[in-house]
Amino acid sequence: MKRREFLNAAAAGALALGGCDAQHEIEGGFAGIDVERGHALRDGTWSRKDAPAATRRTRVLIAGGGVAGLAAARALRLAGIEDFVLLELEDQAGGNSRGGQVGGIACPLGAHYLPLPGDEAHEVQDLLEELGLRRRVAGRWQYEERHLCHSPQERLFFEGAWQDGLLPVQGVRERTLAQYRLFSRRVEALRRETRFAIPTLRVSLAPRLLELDALPFAAWLEREGLDDPQLRWYLEYCCRDDYGAGSAHVSAWAGIHYFASRHGFHAPGDEDAERDAVLTWPEGNGWLARRLAAPLGDRLKTGQAVLRIAETRSGVEVEAFDVAARARVRWEAERCIVALPAFIAARVVENPPAPLREAADRLRYAPWLVANVHMRAPLADRPGAAPSWDNVVYGTRGLGYVDARHQALDPTPGATVLSWYRPLGPSAYDGPEGRRLLLDRPWSGWRDELLGELSVPHPDLAGLASRIEITRYGHAMAIPGPGLLAGLGAHERVVAGRLAFAHSDWSGYSIFEEAFVRGHLAAA
Repeated sequence: MKRREFLNAAAAGALALGGCDAQHEIEGGFAGIDVERGHALRDGTWSRKDAPAATRRTRVLIAGGGVAGLAAARALRLAGIEDFVLLELEDQAGGNSRGGQVGGIACPLGAHYLPLPGDEAHEVQDLLEELGLRRRVAGRWQYEERHLCHSPQERLFFEGAWQDGLLPVQGVRERTLAQYRLFSRRVEALRRETRFAIPTLRVSLAPRLLELDALPFAAWLEREGLDDPQLRWYLEYCCRDDYGAGSAHVSAWAGIHYFASRHGFHAPGDEDAERDAVLTWPEGNGWLARRLAAPLGDRLKTGQAVLRIAETRSGVEVEAFDVAARARVRWEAERCIVALPAFIAARVVENPPAPLREAADRLRYAPWLVANVHMRAPLADRPGAAPSWDNVVYGTRGLGYVDARHQALDPTPGATVLSWYRPLGPSAYDGPEGRRLLLDRPWSGWRDELLGELSVPHPDLAGLASRIEITRYGHAMAIPGPGLLAGLGAHERVVAGRLAFAHSDWSGYSIFEEAFVRGHLAAA
């Protein structure tokens, strides 16, 4: 089908599903994130004027329990510092890397994989060794195969059938293949000309990188004559997948970094084509977050909204609202690691330092939605490539679905959970009001959109789905827009007095490696 025909079919499918009995039997609702807590913090519901009910002391206080905060806690422990406390707003640490369960089956609530880290991310490599995920055998590194993504890894529903891989190839014209090859050559040339790496703080801001940073990715593609619809769809998908926004809203540096910082871009038929190996688990990166949180014990305090961070003559004063106790608590510490998103940190840090103010002014965020669908039985399948871990439908607003049972060692068909990802940042599919849509649309509206999209390759989806739980992230990730890399600089550590700042925001985009390394360095 052509793209317009496909979208019309999806819309018609959603309308048809709205009247079927099967859909009315699907239970579900919003879960995973307490949106009201974030709004209470924003609106000042937990008044700053209330006197603290208690004062407590610790040597180091970590504000924020996402990956950066958990990495900072681990680094403190490795340094022999055990006297610390980590405060987290939600009931579970991990931020975008949390996991959950639907119908007793583990599934991700956010990020669902970790690419094998390169040597620049040696802190992440050390973590994987500590967790037994990699070891040296006969002088070479080997990764634990149970945790590497099993084959088949990914497929695309395109032109009425499933094909292997996510780059559209089935029946495309020679011009399309030529544009794939052209883009591949341009990425490789830039990789040789300048350096791309993860984490970004290990790369100097060379003039070539800054030139790419200044230009929207879509404008760079136009300049290079890369206008093929299939190539542009794939690159739009990649930008929305890693950054939550489309090619017109991220920088050319970000669009190229997606490929150049790892294995490049390979056109069909490339002899050296290599698919990125990734580590994944049924609950996604929640597997990692749980293991980072486990050693903390009662030093991890969940349900704590940080309201104020202030330096004093002798240390740092942090005030937080204990959601369960409905009371304010004052913490006195020698130092504080601020592992909060920049826009929150700028609100709660008294007299915020200039780098924090500038980062908060520059950063824009993409909202996200993750829907976990419990399936009573396996879906019927269309012709083509076999069911995979990652399954994408060409031309849709969503990014497809991941099968939570793909890593199971038991091959017996049975119930599973499909995790559907829906970015809402500005793109060719969505306007600038994604956050409002995320919050205003009822659960049933997201249910209908999901069923409309996925029922095109899977007409039996509505009849087999028993429950859909939807997790909403209003500020899921920073968007690496044009000029952001130059504006943030390449700070290895961001420190102001007794405050050290740690978050993926300081890299300008949100992935596990960036957050983890910045958390580790903040605790140094």
